[in-house]
Amino acid sequence: MLVSLADDAACRAAYEGADGVAAGAAPGTVVADTSTVAPQTSVELAELVAARGGAMLDTPVSGSVPVVERGELTVMVGGADDDLARARPVLDVLARQIFHVGGHGAGSTMKLAVNALVHALNQALSEALVLAERSGVSRETAYEVFAGSVAAGPFVQYKRAAFERPDDAPAAFRLELVGKDLDLILDLAARVGAPMPQAVTNRRAVADAVAAGLGDEDMSVIARHLRGRA
Repeated sequence: MLVSLADDAACRAAYEGADGVAAGAAPGTVVADTSTVAPQTSVELAELVAARGGAMLDTPVSGSVPVVERGELTVMVGGADDDLARARPVLDVLARQIFHVGGHGAGSTMKLAVNALVHALNQALSEALVLAERSGVSRETAYEVFAGSVAAGPFVQYKRAAFERPDDAPAAFRLELVGKDLDLILDLAARVGAPMPQAVTNRRAVADAVAAGLGDEDMSVIARHLRGRA
């Protein structure tokens, strides 16, 4: 069974109750949950499913919409080896890489670590692009240089159209969800004692843009927001 929901509250609502995911997880069922949630939520949901005789894996994914369509996601798995072996034929359809990173909650932990990096890249790319534009370099030329530089990577490449032509960009990852992710990241950091000053700054920047009414826009809208402030 594959589950993919927006946040912790949605997951809890879907799993709990007489008609919930946990209630339907008969012995032998493996639930693979791709939602981005707190690691502790993944642990608690796994316990709910196990109480009904089923098993759960936290299997959050990383990748853009085109990557999803090509079946080339990266999957980060938390849970038991045997359960992953049973779920792998389904996950292999979606994924180019599957990393088993530990027990329940470890997949969710790794997804938050990955997204901390992604959201930092988004902020840095937005700032660098606006800096170049304000200094007289065209947006397209600046991005061409970024894409050919040591800073180029998958994120820089696949977000190119969104940054170069923001008015035509679909909301592949809404800014409001970036804020949700950063809240989860900072909560985990506080729990484990990991200093994350850049994530704190990025959270403030996202909150500022969301307060300006940009929460439903693609995450690349940070660049447009900065243009309006520069």
